[in-house]
Amino acid sequence: MTKEKPFWETKTLAEMTTEEWESVCDGCGLCCLTKLQDDETDEIVYTRVVCKYSDLKTGACSDYENRSKNVPTCVNLTLDRVAEFDWLPDTCAYRVLYRGDPLPEWHPLVSGKRESVTQAHIGLLAIPVVVDQPDLDYEDYLMKKP
Repeated sequence: MTKEKPFWETKTLAEMTTEEWESVCDGCGLCCLTKLQDDETDEIVYTRVVCKYSDLKTGACSDYENRSKNVPTCVNLTLDRVAEFDWLPDTCAYRVLYRGDPLPEWHPLVSGKRESVTQAHIGLLAIPVVVDQPDLDYEDYLMKKP
């Protein structure tokens, strides 16, 4: 008896249902780190600053359904913008699949466990983050792209 391959191995990102698309997200929360863009070079630099809606125990957004209303600069990761996702970490599952690479062993779809992301030291829970607040100088919290 041949085991059927999982959807992320047989479908392109464009062929996925909304539910499948959402499940591809590993929940690392790294997309929620505040990033700065150099006005002259357009280079994007990461900071260790996350918005107040980032759940520091899970790495997930605490109000995902309203994320764009709560934080107008929150980028909605959609298929039509996948080519622009180069500012996301290389471990981002959308980028991984877009490149044609297999999902890593720690990805929850592969491992079957949500906590495998944390156990692999991937995501917000693997770095010392600071919750955004008024008058915070982001340049004090610069870091290399995760």
